[in-house]
Parts: sequence; C-alpha cells; structure tokens
Amino acid sequence: MHTIENNLLRITVKEIGAELSRIQSVTTGMDYLWDGNPDIWPSHAPVLFPIIGELKEGTYHYKGNSYQLNRHGFVRNNPKVKLTDSSDNSLRFTLSYDEDLLLAYPFRFEFNISYTLEENRIIVHHEVKNLGDDTMLFSIGGHPAFRCPRQSGESYDDFYLEFDQRESVSRWMLTDKGLLSGETEQVLKDTKNLPIFHRLFDQDALVFKDLKSTKVSLKSRKSDQVVALYFSDFPYLGIWAKPKGDYVCLEPWHGVADSHDTDQNLETKEGIIRLQGGGTFTASYTIEITE
Repeated sequence: MHTIENNLLRITVKEIGAELSRIQSVTTGMDYLWDGNPDIWPSHAPVLFPIIGELKEGTYHYKGNSYQLNRHGFVRNNPKVKLTDSSDNSLRFTLSYDEDLLLAYPFRFEFNISYTLEENRIIVHHEVKNLGDDTMLFSIGGHPAFRCPRQSGESYDDFYLEFDQRESVSRWMLTDKGLLSGETEQVLKDTKNLPIFHRLFDQDALVFKDLKSTKVSLKSRKSDQVVALYFSDFPYLGIWAKPKGDYVCLEPWHGVADSHDTDQNLETKEGIIRLQGGGTFTASYTIEITE
C-alpha cells in the first residue's frame, strides 16, 4: 500500500494492480471509495488494460493466431505492477511486457498509471508506450467504485447522478455473458439526472456510447458532499454496481466489450486504439471531492 495526502484528501493505492483503494477526507475522515467487501464485490477501482469488459469466448484473433484474455485484461490484481516514482503528491506505477504476457498479448509495451493530488482532485493519468515496430492495439479504462450511502441517515435511493449536459440517450444492453447484444434501451430523456437504485443494475452495467457530457456527479439528496468524475478523454462511460452493493462504479472507457456477433478480430474490435510503433498514448480522468 502507498499513501499520499494534502490538506484535503488522503489516498491509498495498492501496488498490486496499481489499484486506488481509498479516498478519505483529511478534515472529516469520510471515506468516499467502496471498501471492497469480498462478500459483495472485492475490488475498489480496477485498472482496465488492454481490453474493456468481456471477449467473446474469452478469445481474440490477431494475425492468424488466437489469444485468451480475462475480463478487463491483465493489469488488475497483477503483482508484477511496480511503483516506479513517487513524490509528496503523486504515485506512478508501471507494468511492462514480458515473455509470459506476450503469450496472451503479442505487443511489446510499457504501461504507466499515475495518481496525482491537486487540492480536492485526484488526477488519474494513463500512459501507454509501444516499444515494438508493429501497430499496437488496445483499450484502456477506469472502474472506480464510490460509496453510497456514506453516512447515517442516508439510503442508496437518496443518491442520483447528474450529468453536465441534458441528455437523451440509450444504454447498450449486455447479454448474460457480458457481451453487447446490439439492443438498446432509453435511459435518459432530455434530463441531466439519473436516479440510483439497486434494481437499476439487474441487467448488468449501463453502457453509454454517445453522451454529450464529459462530467458526471454522484450526489445525495441528504448531504452537500459531491463526487464528480471528469472524463473528456474517454468516449464511453459505464455505470455499474452489484445489485445489492452499496456503491456505484463510474467507469470511463476507451473501448467496450465484444459484440455478441463479433468475428473476434482484434483489428476490427469496436473502440480499439491503434498506436504506431514507438508511439505514446495518454489519457486522464479526474475525481473531484466536494464537501
């Protein structure tokens, strides 16, 4: 575990998987991140790379070969991730390719993620370097889970999400295997607000592909505390929780799960990022805590 703080926030990051595991107010002691209760969902904020969500049959094809990857890729829970730089207000973690990873993902890469405290904000910065000559194909994303309720007198149903623009948008539905079904269901109609309730996630995550908003805020009707996520670098947003989990995940994605009818070719996968040999890709999202 590695901890940094300023006069407003204290954050802790697990070296395994470079996973943000605690966001705490210095002034009130309030915890804002889900506690990772293993009886419900044992994570806090997994790092997603080099895929988002599920692959069909757990498999993709590239240049005539087949490879297997688990849901969300191989950074989460990976003990090979190492702290490579730190300061009073920042932590940087790195995972590089090795012979074992090349068996599942045939690209020579260096993946870096840093967490930087700036006043009441946590900036989560991703940097992917293609160390090979061939074009590298990947997706990237975040999965932070925010507690709700947070204090006595609040219930899960007191919470709602507020987008920074009025939205009329549908969710892209998932199959029972976590694949995009091709079906949609309207969720927002000329509104900024989305009420949160446990049954909202009975059919898995809400997957949005075409939001106008680049900021979403988790608010309670019974307190002034706000958790805001800024995600302008990410074209997709997932919203998810276990049906009985007292949290909500706000997930900025650069990529999505496989479609149910995919040919499993990585080169034509929806949302895939293409990075030329020797190139560097960067993307950041920001968590803001207002009390």
